[in-house]
Amino acid sequence: MGRVAKGVNCSVVGCDKQAIRSLSTEKVSAAGLKVGRGRRAYLCKVHYKEYKRKTKREKMAEKWRYKG
Repeated sequence: MGRVAKGVNCSVVGCDKQAIRSLSTEKVSAAGLKVGRGRRAYLCKVHYKEYKRKTKREKMAEKWRYKG
């Protein structure tokens, strides 16, 4: 059982909602979200959606680069 299943809170500064995902702190901070220190960043539903929106173009470029 991981931390998300145990009920850890969101790592974004100023948010106290329950987390649904765990990602690398480097990736989340590169997307522009302010997270606290630590190896993993835990994101709530709202901040995970924001993370996905901000990294959409980067993921698409990586997909095109390695395709075919």
